[in-house]
Amino acid sequence: MNAEPASPTASGDLAHGPAPHLVTALPGPKAREWLARDAAVTSPSMARVYPLVPERAAGMVIEDVDGNRFLDFNAGIAVNSTGHCHPHVVAAIERQAHDLLHYCSSDFSLPVYVETCERLAATAPMHGGVRVFLGNSGTEAVEGAIKLARYATGRPNVIAFLGAFHGRSLGSLSLTASKSHYRGGFGTMLAGVHHAPYGELGYVQRVIFKHLSSPEDVAAIIVEPIQGEGGYVVPPAGWLAELRKICDEHGILLIADEVQSGVGRTGRMWAIDHDGVEPDVLLAGKGLASGLPLSAVIARHDVMSWGPGKHGSTFGGNPVACAAALATLDLVEESLMANAASIGKRLLALLAEVQSRHPAQVRDVRGRGLMIGVELPNHDEAVAVEQSCFRRGLLVLTAGESSLRLAPPLVISRDQADTAMAILEGALDEASSG
Repeated sequence: MNAEPASPTASGDLAHGPAPHLVTALPGPKAREWLARDAAVTSPSMARVYPLVPERAAGMVIEDVDGNRFLDFNAGIAVNSTGHCHPHVVAAIERQAHDLLHYCSSDFSLPVYVETCERLAATAPMHGGVRVFLGNSGTEAVEGAIKLARYATGRPNVIAFLGAFHGRSLGSLSLTASKSHYRGGFGTMLAGVHHAPYGELGYVQRVIFKHLSSPEDVAAIIVEPIQGEGGYVVPPAGWLAELRKICDEHGILLIADEVQSGVGRTGRMWAIDHDGVEPDVLLAGKGLASGLPLSAVIARHDVMSWGPGKHGSTFGGNPVACAAALATLDLVEESLMANAASIGKRLLALLAEVQSRHPAQVRDVRGRGLMIGVELPNHDEAVAVEQSCFRRGLLVLTAGESSLRLAPPLVISRDQADTAMAILEGALDEASSG
């Protein structure tokens, strides 16, 4: 198997053609037609960041319905980890689709489900045995983890962190604290959830345990080892170890939400590996199956001890998604995790140079591997740079209050990294002059 970072795809002409390459004004005429149809029939709850209407994609490149090609630096919000339509992943999907599309994994044993759980268990950053439950999405993994923590400990409360994003279903939304807009209008959230500042040493003991909840009532502390929606924030050294110590002292479970940061994105399989901290439960999703819906709850054997019927999913661990995950793990372990570390280091160096030329605009550059945040002066400027990048053919997204998030597919090449940084600097120049 060839898993080189710039490996060709089924649409090799697209993957290796020039990008960005813009042939119409944006949005183009066909895109405008689709955007009008979209606005007429789809839920208005779905935010549309910029008028992109993809038709096909390969590697790092997305082509829209008008033939405009974009360099993808958001990977479907960190989902397309192996790039778009990687041939190894596509071949695995095709093989599985010919054999078995679906059978409910909650009621029957599927070999590909078991194999996926075995592969994930082998990567787990915990000593001793683990068990794995497969779901469809990150928010489902979080919901499962809440249930599991309450069941395993017999306790009701959960501690999460300001700036966190854990999902939009009601239980996970109760943990989410990145934007009040996400929570507004939905009434009472899940009881027993307390939020602490992300990365602040001593706060849990000094404030939550003293004023809000006895530690004996806390089932779990859930944390993103690097915050995603909150702005791609890397915690200070020692803070995750402090959380581990608190959990050990009080019989609390430590849940690492790696839905966005996991599966090689930070240059290691799991972001928590950088801190040498072992969680009790780890959650995966997004990049796990290179674009197919799949998530995982990976927990210590003694923690995941609930009995039959306590949790399940009709579609979770779908055979086709599992096949995609196995192919994804092949690629990540063989070369793409190392590529993420290498290109991520290069991007951070290039961004440091950009920051030196734009000190008034670029307030901070932070991240690990291909999970990088660029802090700008305010929200409006972050949006202006995001939109300018789109008009120039580079797809980036904002995060937090005033950050850009850079999360390209792990197949990115040096040339593509250099091209993206030149475009970003042009967008910064436009924002400063506007």
